[in-house]
Amino acid sequence: MEDIIIIGGGAVGAFVARNLSRYELNVLVLEKENDVGDATSMANSAIVHSGYDPVPGTKKARFNVEGNKMFPKLCEELDVEFEQCGSLTLAIEDKQLQMLKDLEARGKENGVPVQLLSGDEVKALEPNVTPEVKGGLLCPTAGIVNPFTLVAHAFENAIDNGVKLHLSEEVLGIEKKGDHFVVKTNKGLYEAKLVINCAGVASEEIAKMVDDIPWTVHPRKGEYYVLDHFAPGFVNHVLFPLPSEKGKGILVTHTTSGNYLVGPSSEWVEDKDDHSTDKETLNNVRAQATMMVPNIPFREQIRTFAGLRATPSTHDFIIEESEHTPGFINCAGIESPGLVSSPAIGRYVVEELVRAKLPLKEKKDFNPRVKKYVSVAKLPEEEKERLIKENPHYGEMICNCEKVSLGEIEDVLSRSLPALTIKAVKKRTRAGFGKCQGGFCQPKVLFLLAKHLGVSPLDVLYDRNGSQILDKESK
Repeated sequence: MEDIIIIGGGAVGAFVARNLSRYELNVLVLEKENDVGDATSMANSAIVHSGYDPVPGTKKARFNVEGNKMFPKLCEELDVEFEQCGSLTLAIEDKQLQMLKDLEARGKENGVPVQLLSGDEVKALEPNVTPEVKGGLLCPTAGIVNPFTLVAHAFENAIDNGVKLHLSEEVLGIEKKGDHFVVKTNKGLYEAKLVINCAGVASEEIAKMVDDIPWTVHPRKGEYYVLDHFAPGFVNHVLFPLPSEKGKGILVTHTTSGNYLVGPSSEWVEDKDDHSTDKETLNNVRAQATMMVPNIPFREQIRTFAGLRATPSTHDFIIEESEHTPGFINCAGIESPGLVSSPAIGRYVVEELVRAKLPLKEKKDFNPRVKKYVSVAKLPEEEKERLIKENPHYGEMICNCEKVSLGEIEDVLSRSLPALTIKAVKKRTRAGFGKCQGGFCQPKVLFLLAKHLGVSPLDVLYDRNGSQILDKESK
């Protein structure tokens, strides 16, 4: 029997698992996709929000601010790209200046460093913003992070410390039997003392397997443009418009990879698997973004994408033990600012909710760090030459757009967290994220995966089951 089963391998599931791995517990994570962080945690704005926006006193405000403070140390331990570049929320019209002052007051109430700037001060920091800007709210503790490696490295660290992960395993039913749960999946039955629901947009369905719940989770889709890394410094902060009832609005930001991100839209959808984009919505994203930054070079667009946010009917995160089914813990409705909040949510769930149910004995050999990753492109020339001399595979480029070597891919494939698909390798290394979007490197990655997994190239998946790239042999 497991002590704890976590359902869902996104950011929240990752940090619940990592925090549990500090203790002498049997922990199993069940993830229905073929990789971790393959849904909401992958398709988002990758922003480490400062915490000025959530309503004071809410779980969103608490965990946003706590999580933000954890990021510098956390990303150093997990070897994740993170930049505390700060954010600027812009007032384009005079009538919006009072809203900025209201946000300043809210930020101070939440304990967030904030500073009101004049229009000229904003333009001095961000020369490409609209000349019409009337003022801005600077939040220096905001930042950007690599969301793919944040989740992957947190899981790698959890696995290194004893957590078990089952990929491609969907939960079909949960039954409470006496003092434990029986969890049925598409592959078998498991027993556990506690179950933690971190299933993202599917968290409502999972909760309903054990409870009559008073809340719902509705998917809200956000569509984005991704621009190539065309000009470092085009924008230096995360640029927000003033928030509305739909959320924080359409932002313009650089990313830790040097690309630029424009979006997201905010539209209700019924299909919890709808990741489509459409011209009309993207045109609206473009129009709203250019009100803040008029000269965005959309000719540099290399792709568009959409992500789903798990929006709760409660208007706040749902993080609690079930009232009617003791031992069943919900982490549901984790929409924005969910990414920045996830480390603090993970800590709270373990130290407050799990500790109240199970004795927690710390491991003497817990290691909070992952083995450092090598990025050949970022090394000084002398160090690069030394590394390539030691292992020539670091000098063999697989992805020319993002400068990813064979040695880096081999390192990822050797780690405790499995990379079973082309997309998993892409998220870990950025091979395929560049201007050609995998046009040149994807075949190389496919054959490397086939060799590593010991399968035919015909069976290598891009992402989900059924997403094979190759159809049949031609010769």
